[in-house]
Amino acid sequence: MAWFRKEKKPLRAAERRDVPTDVFVKCKGCGEILYREKLSQNLEVCPVCGFHFRIDADAYVELLIDEGTFDEIDVHVRATDPLTFTDLKPYKDRIRIAEAAGQDEAVITGTGLVDAMRIALAVMDFRFIGGSMGSVVGEKIARCGRVALDRQIPFVIVSASGGARMQEGIYSLMQMAKTSAVLARLHEAGIPYVSILTDPTTGGVTASFSMLGDVHLAEPGALIGFAGPRVIEETIKQELPDGFQRSEFLMRHGMVDRVVDRRELKNELALVLRHMGNAWEAAP
Repeated sequence: MAWFRKEKKPLRAAERRDVPTDVFVKCKGCGEILYREKLSQNLEVCPVCGFHFRIDADAYVELLIDEGTFDEIDVHVRATDPLTFTDLKPYKDRIRIAEAAGQDEAVITGTGLVDAMRIALAVMDFRFIGGSMGSVVGEKIARCGRVALDRQIPFVIVSASGGARMQEGIYSLMQMAKTSAVLARLHEAGIPYVSILTDPTTGGVTASFSMLGDVHLAEPGALIGFAGPRVIEETIKQELPDGFQRSEFLMRHGMVDRVVDRRELKNELALVLRHMGNAWEAAP
């Protein structure tokens, strides 16, 4: 009965469907193959194991700030090449390539509302030369901190950085002192500063403003530290414990206050800010 049997025929080229390469993505945490659209709807958090994929600065602004309330500042500030640094690729070329990809610098700063509370916000962007801290990053963060000081509103920084920008040498290292000085003024004025640590937060950023918060919130599994684990192992000639320099390890040892799932980050931030006072809701 041939009509009950379906003959297997090879697909002809015209019958094949081209599937875009970015429709699916493999989770780095559990290896699950995830549908990109579903992952995006879940704020780039794996629904199977909770692994947090990296997201850019614009996504954090959209996540944390009430819709339509973000007012970006210091957009015009741009990096230069004070040392005329030349390595395998001239520094000016690196800046030009990063800007051509759609980022102006490794940080976005501005003011906005978080659950109707006015804050000053700085969000680092790892896409721009690894989120490295050059003189422009330090200047924009310091200016944003002064806005928080002048307007008497909380300051929030979302960190994602590989550390100081080596192409700017001492100019980059000076930003550690500059940003720390502004945070000291906020502390003296009694204005809250909340540091949100994402993957990765390393180098001079960790050694300065990222770890000077009144409250430290961190995303799950984020790498947080000054030098990398491999460098530390080679230096001390000892094997490091499991999970060393991850956010959960740092919370157990008192350097992080809360490890917060990205999907709950805005609610957690609002809760922390209200715990510190309610004057922010009346701030202009």
